[in-house]
Amino acid sequence: MTALEAHNKRVRYDLDALGLNEPTWVEPREGVYDVVIIGGGQSGLGAAFALRKERISNVLILDENPKGFEGPWLTYARMITLRTPKELLSIEGGVPSLTFREWWVALHGEQSWQDIEKIPREDWMAYLRWYRDILDLPVRNETKVLRITPADGAHDLQLMAPSGPETIRARKVILATGIQGGGEWHTPDFIREALPRSRYAHTSEDIDFGALRGKRVGILGGGASAFDNAQHALGEGVATVDVFMRREKMPRINPIRFMEKTGVVPRFLSLDDGTKYRVMSHFIKLNQPPTNDTFQRSAAWPGFGLHLGSPWLSVSETPDGVEVETPKGRFTYDFVVLSTGMLTDVKLRPELTDIADHIARWSDRFTAPDDIQNRLLDIHPYLGDGFEYLPRTPVSADKVHGLFAFNYSALMSHGLSASALTGLPYALPRLAKGVADQIFLDDSGSWLKEYLDYDDAEFVSETDQLSRSVSA
Repeated sequence: MTALEAHNKRVRYDLDALGLNEPTWVEPREGVYDVVIIGGGQSGLGAAFALRKERISNVLILDENPKGFEGPWLTYARMITLRTPKELLSIEGGVPSLTFREWWVALHGEQSWQDIEKIPREDWMAYLRWYRDILDLPVRNETKVLRITPADGAHDLQLMAPSGPETIRARKVILATGIQGGGEWHTPDFIREALPRSRYAHTSEDIDFGALRGKRVGILGGGASAFDNAQHALGEGVATVDVFMRREKMPRINPIRFMEKTGVVPRFLSLDDGTKYRVMSHFIKLNQPPTNDTFQRSAAWPGFGLHLGSPWLSVSETPDGVEVETPKGRFTYDFVVLSTGMLTDVKLRPELTDIADHIARWSDRFTAPDDIQNRLLDIHPYLGDGFEYLPRTPVSADKVHGLFAFNYSALMSHGLSASALTGLPYALPRLAKGVADQIFLDDSGSWLKEYLDYDDAEFVSETDQLSRSVSA
């Protein structure tokens, strides 16, 4: 038996010892899933396991990607390692044998774990594949959700599956759709309107840097993904890569590290709305800097350039390439890459077309002080304690009931949670409890009647003779 086989045996024992294979308490409904999870990445897999801990098992996970390629890790993520400290917990649900560390040690030994500084990106994806398999999670790949429509106290999901269009029904739907799942990746209009699609790509897309070998590439934006892509492109043989930032200085403070150490991540939900807004306003103002190793890896290439205080004022296509105008001069590139983040807005989600107008936003529930007011924050959905969408008005309640936003759009209401490894250990139990509580309350009419009618005798000892003896 290999070390990994022995470890797998230990995992199965732990799950059984914790009673995680017990039958569900939810009354089945023919042809209806109790929960459908959209997204089979780390958040979706973790959500399915968290629901199992709540003894909810009639669950289906849908993912539009091929098996083993869920999430960004083998597609558009181009960092060498994860940015988070390797010691952070994530989706193990309190089961030590399910942690990345124990899986790694089973494969490579304890000394290897001590030797690595951060988790290699491709090994994280390998861990997620193992996690899915060892827990036998029900995932349907290459299946895209086109539309969610309220229907008879549940929701119909219109799918495009490998076999063609299909519709399924679910009582509860969790949108575990990652960073982009609350809106869309942002491409500035002045770039979209000026350049043909062959001249630019967002960092969230599949970019063939090999085809750009020997070429000039310009990157707009100074977030961590800008430097991930810079070092990757130069490693693929791109001749020069210039990163342009609006800021005069590199961001140096990572507010996430403070949040991790001071209890902000697990207890963000307990804050009042005003404090939540102020914390998140400061968070997006600081931005997240690249890791030191990624920046140094980029800067080590002779073809790397960094332009601070240099927003792009305009772009145009010329016979020599894409001309970029900045306050400090003009530059020409064969291809440009956009590290311009994403825009959170439920109206941008095609699957929510029938529901978006019924979902409460932060601007519906809270008016921010002028000094920190930000429209990008105001349009975030205003979520309940279990990540559930809340209705914009009372008449919208039936439309949004049963829908849960376990993606980056939860940032304003729950802080670092659904799309951050830092927050997953605290967010997953809240999500699972929120879903379980809704199902329990929805069914209260049936189980309460059964409870009041319940008459299965547990005490069956004979008492007649004992009673006569006492009387005598």
